This record gives sequence, structure tokens and C-alpha cells, in this order.
Amino acid sequence: QVQLVESGGGLVQAGGSLRLSCAAFGTGSIFSINAMGWYRQAPGKQRELVAAITSGGSTNYADSVEDRFTISGDLAKNTVDLQMNSLKPEDTAVYYCNADRLIFGRRYEYWGQGTQVTVSS
Repeated sequence: QVQLVESGGGLVQAGGSLRLSCAAFGTGSIFSINAMGWYRQAPGKQRELVAAITSGGSTNYADSVEDRFTISGDLAKNTVDLQMNSLKPEDTAVYYCNADRLIFGRRYEYWGQGTQVTVSS
């Protein structure tokens, strides 16, 4: 059973910074994690991709965070971090860690429980 454990959410004033961390446990040693990332969901809105990183080191960001957030990770160790700078009130959401891998050609996705990020104006 794969479990993603997140940490680092909280309350911060606009312009401040937070760092989110996530680690995946129980993945076993045969099928590697292909990509990890962060999604967020604000009240009344759909969950959206914030940033992702692949095992090859490629990164992808939402346009709204590209110049402010940085994703980093060591997928060999099943860990990913999200450094969030210049936070805005519109960044307020529950942030979810995500990981996926292929097992015999089938994609499996895993989700963390979510961590609240609140940015006050």
C-alpha cells in the first residue's frame, strides 16, 4: 500500500514563503515512481496541477505559479518538495501530493491527504 505523507502547510501573510514536502512510502523496489507533483484545490474550485517533476528531472508548472514556485525532488528516494515564494491570497487552497507509476503498462496514481495553505492579505 503506497502512502504519501505531506508536511509544511500553514498560514502565511501575502508575500511570504512556505515549503511543502512529501514522501512516498510502501512503493516497493520493483516499480519506480515515474513522476511526483503537487495539486491544489480551493473551495468551490476544481483540483488543479501546481507543479510536477519526472524521474528524468523535467518539470512542469501552472502558469499562475511559474515564476514564484519551485519544485524539486529525488524520485529515487520518492521525495518531492515545493518551495513557494511571493505567496498571494489566491494561492490559498488544500495542496495535495501526487505520485504515479506504471505497472505492466497500467498507470497507477497515489494521493496524499492534503495540507492546508492559507495566505492572508
